[in-house]
Amino acid sequence: MILSLVTAAADTGTHIRFEQLGLNPAVFTIGWFSLKWYSIAYITGIIVGWWYLLKLIAQPGAPMARRHADDLVFYATLGVILGGRLGYVIFYSPDMFLEPWRILRLWDGGMSFHGGTIGTSIGLILFSRNNKLDWLRVHDYVACTVPFGLFFGRLANFVNGELWGKPADLPWAIIFPHAGPLARHPSQLYEAGLEGLVLFAILWWAFWRTKARYQPGLLVGIFTAGYGIARFLVEYCREPDAQFAGTFIEKTGIQMGQWLCVPMIAGGAYLILTAKSRRHRIESIAGAESVA
Repeated sequence: MILSLVTAAADTGTHIRFEQLGLNPAVFTIGWFSLKWYSIAYITGIIVGWWYLLKLIAQPGAPMARRHADDLVFYATLGVILGGRLGYVIFYSPDMFLEPWRILRLWDGGMSFHGGTIGTSIGLILFSRNNKLDWLRVHDYVACTVPFGLFFGRLANFVNGELWGKPADLPWAIIFPHAGPLARHPSQLYEAGLEGLVLFAILWWAFWRTKARYQPGLLVGIFTAGYGIARFLVEYCREPDAQFAGTFIEKTGIQMGQWLCVPMIAGGAYLILTAKSRRHRIESIAGAESVA
């Protein structure tokens, strides 16, 4: 994809037109059925995240066993879908409550990461209680897998030509088909890099190169604060949400996505700063080894 951007810019000597990249939101279409890249992104994020989770819980001191991980995927997936959709309706499109059937039309798009985070957290808490597991440590391990879904999801946003950025006069700026004649920041790719690749690298280092996993809440705190900061910064390059034009949110100069990131940054910072106080002897669920 990056090579396509560079090639397109070199060919035109000016701003890139989205159509030059040869991207199509649909993988294929057969009659009435169309398989979208966005669906593939969700499925791939879940599968790769589950695979990586199995790698994490194979290490000493894991808060769950393999049998738990398989069931956890169901809770997390349900939380992502329900929370993401309801979050979008509540935060961005409350008018849908006047036409409830629109809420069920997931294929029309409209998912909120912040809502998905809340939904997933509720799902993980219920899962942990049902299995008598430490819910905060379960969150730590799951948090390490989330950047996969964020990375693939933002790439899908780019392929769909949606959630574009503000106008920009940069060599890599793109003229999106439904965003007018001005070239814009490919903010979807900025988010894929920061929320996906960079955040994964930080969590990878914290898990594999430090003892962060033995301090309940530290890893999920790093993820929560890290995502909040990344999203808050990229929002300055994203086009403001049209539905908030003229409202208090627009007048503050801070977008809805940024307002929703403030409690994430604060909550993540709290978990990071208090993690050491929660450290205790960790008894492994998956084996006999314990870690002080």
